[in-house]
Amino acid sequence: MAISICIICFNEEENIRRCLESSKWADEIIVVDSMSQDKTVEIAREYTDKVYQRKWSGFVDGKNFALSKATREWVVSLDADEEIPDELRGEIQEEIGKKHPKEGYTVPRISFYQGRWIKHSGFYPDRQLRLFKRDKGAWVGKRVHERVQVNGEVGQLTNNLLHYPYKGTISGQIQTIDTFSTLLAQNLHEQGKRYSPLLLILRPPLKFIEVYLLRLGLLDGLAGFIIALSSAYAVFVRYVKLREVEKGLKSSSMPSP
Repeated sequence: MAISICIICFNEEENIRRCLESSKWADEIIVVDSMSQDKTVEIAREYTDKVYQRKWSGFVDGKNFALSKATREWVVSLDADEEIPDELRGEIQEEIGKKHPKEGYTVPRISFYQGRWIKHSGFYPDRQLRLFKRDKGAWVGKRVHERVQVNGEVGQLTNNLLHYPYKGTISGQIQTIDTFSTLLAQNLHEQGKRYSPLLLILRPPLKFIEVYLLRLGLLDGLAGFIIALSSAYAVFVRYVKLREVEKGLKSSSMPSP
């Protein structure tokens, strides 16, 4: 069965080669770049001639554009900070080679952060629907937390997709929190949700308890504590920005990825 791998990216020179190396087995690689200012495009063109540059238009639109450029029966969608290990590649090939495969498949995703693989803290198994028939799936959603909607039955793969978020550091995570909290605050406002001091006071500590205790972040050592604290901070910033949107204190323009 023929496979297209679709990747969207922006200033990912530190990650993109690892992602592309793990994608060389596919029949074609589609890269959609949001006008990177580093060597992302130069590196991508070492692996494929199907590199497209366009202005950032959101995760859903960008991923659907990449999907529109795919020509093979099956699609694997990747982020630039992800990697397909040999075990997952073999499972993908085996599954779609069956006589009656399903229309889509989720994969467990494991993240490398603070120098270790995170196996708890709400980071794992973090199932993602990334393998699907091209004519059966499309990306849907709002500004963040986009997802593939598949017309048909969805199965589960067992081997992990490897994820290297935030460049492995707290600085990278804080940058991501800043971007995503803006988008989430805008979504909340459009959904009719309104700021309340109680949300700002209660939600962050509850989030810490959820991640560190209920989701067993304590078993991830210091990394789990950092994740729990930064998750609480992310909730705090989200509601501060919701207040800012309500009061017109900040532009509602969408940031780049």
